[in-house]
Amino acid sequence: MRNIRAFSLVEVLVVVSLMSLIVLALMAVFNSTQRAFRASVTQSDVLESSRAAMELMASDLRAMTPSFGNYYFGAVNFMVTNNASYSIPLVQLLPPGTVSRSNLLQQIFILNRDNNKWRGVAYAVSYNSSGDLYSLYRLLYPTLGTTDPTTIFTNQAVQDFFLNPTNGGRQLLNGVVHFTVRAYDTNGMWIPYGFAVGQTNTLQQTWRFPTLVGGEAGFAMYSNNVPASVELELGVLEDRVLARAESRPTTALQAQYLADKSGNVHIFRQHVSIPNVDPTAYQ
Repeated sequence: MRNIRAFSLVEVLVVVSLMSLIVLALMAVFNSTQRAFRASVTQSDVLESSRAAMELMASDLRAMTPSFGNYYFGAVNFMVTNNASYSIPLVQLLPPGTVSRSNLLQQIFILNRDNNKWRGVAYAVSYNSSGDLYSLYRLLYPTLGTTDPTTIFTNQAVQDFFLNPTNGGRQLLNGVVHFTVRAYDTNGMWIPYGFAVGQTNTLQQTWRFPTLVGGEAGFAMYSNNVPASVELELGVLEDRVLARAESRPTTALQAQYLADKSGNVHIFRQHVSIPNVDPTAYQ
């Protein structure tokens, strides 16, 4: 009778162990590839939407036009200040965890003209609304324009928007944890400079607001004065991190969660020249 040979139990166990290691290695490679793919898609989405928002703001800024009205009682040509109720900025640790960055949120008003029609464009971030955390909004008022720009900025619709951007505004971009705007004169100097809070610069037709959180400058421009250029800076949070932050029930817990997520914030900057600047405003 011929002997029948087969695999021993030890051989079967060795083969099973090797196959298990191979499968685990393949799963690890697959998961790593999936994570890289998802990160690439997320980054692509953030880049695309953020650049679109930056281009829209840049377009509105380039259309800024001086009203040549009376100082202080006339139309506001351009305004920069902090969000009305944003007093405690989101602080995030930067690698390796020994330096922190304060994310600031500002709001702006821009006076535009289309032929003989004037419109105001405003931008602000809604940072604490339920299900609407750190969303950038844009308001266009009045929609059909007006021949008198004097009361556009002081209109209740614009003021309500600054108090709560969801009032009449159109949502542009989610996850904006940082939004600052710096204006410069024809010499490239940061505006305003050289005069104190509440003090006017009569020549430049500018009213200075109290110094903002983070040392930024707040001001309103009248008459023939608009900036020669404006620098925009946006810090945009990745979608998945934003969704996890929104799931936290309180503002304090949201800030606590985001404190070490600076690596998930993408910074965008753009310097915009203003074609309608009046050089005589700076002489």
